[in-house]
Amino acid sequence: MPHLKTMRLGSRGVLAAIGVLALLAMGAAPAQAKVLAKVNGVEITDDDVKIALDDLGSGLPRQLEGKARENYILDFLIDEQLVVQKAQRDKLGETADFAKKLAYLRDKALMEALLGKIAKDATTEAAVKKTYDEAAKNQKPETEIHAHHILVNTEDEAKAAQKRVRGGEDFSKVATELSKDTGAQGGDLGWFTKDRMVPEFGEAAFKLEPGQTSDPVKTQFGWHIIKLDGKRPKVFPPLDQVRDQVSRYVAQKAQSDLIVELRQGAKIERTEAPPAEAKPADKPAEAKPAEKKK
Repeated sequence: MPHLKTMRLGSRGVLAAIGVLALLAMGAAPAQAKVLAKVNGVEITDDDVKIALDDLGSGLPRQLEGKARENYILDFLIDEQLVVQKAQRDKLGETADFAKKLAYLRDKALMEALLGKIAKDATTEAAVKKTYDEAAKNQKPETEIHAHHILVNTEDEAKAAQKRVRGGEDFSKVATELSKDTGAQGGDLGWFTKDRMVPEFGEAAFKLEPGQTSDPVKTQFGWHIIKLDGKRPKVFPPLDQVRDQVSRYVAQKAQSDLIVELRQGAKIERTEAPPAEAKPADKPAEAKPAEKKK
């Protein structure tokens, strides 16, 4: 059975809990709500469980499903109500600090409510389709390749691996035996574009023709032998495959546009100037992308 200490509540969780308890204290639960438990006379309804599930559901153990999830949340709300009642007896809700925190959480809830509405209203099928079509139209022609590699520590080791492969041994078998890149099974890197790899690797790989293997190539990771399996124009993924990403982009852009609009129409006064942006020379150098498997 869960206890209060097993649940990690961020500000959203605290706010949801406060909202539920406020409704209970005010007797504002809808008439049709089903009472699931009473804690010293205070009712906890199925509506309260739904609110808490919406707020805390992503943090629940994955093995909990259906009724088990609801029971888990109900136990949490019972524990929460016991603690809240003790806090009320101790008059913790009457302190200035609590009032400030409650005001902050109320403002945050209002912000999230409006931004949530903006996101929901923006992500229509037409808007998602339009955004996808524009992205597909603007994609520049690009080639991607499918390759295998063997990664070892020294040039001599790379030459020895190269000799075995060119002598007729199966590349994947040699890679499994020798390569220190355990993330690429049999040395398979999948399909990738040139910019997905460190420069030395990308340059060498994209010069090959299908079926060819490279001479030893040195990068920051060690020495590589690369085998090119195929080349093709990069295909823009179908909408159904990227719908979630496109929808998130549409929602976030609508929210960002609202913030920009509100800032432009508001009078904002800061009592202290924000810190100056770091100059290019002050910024840390960006790391080159490591080799990635698609």
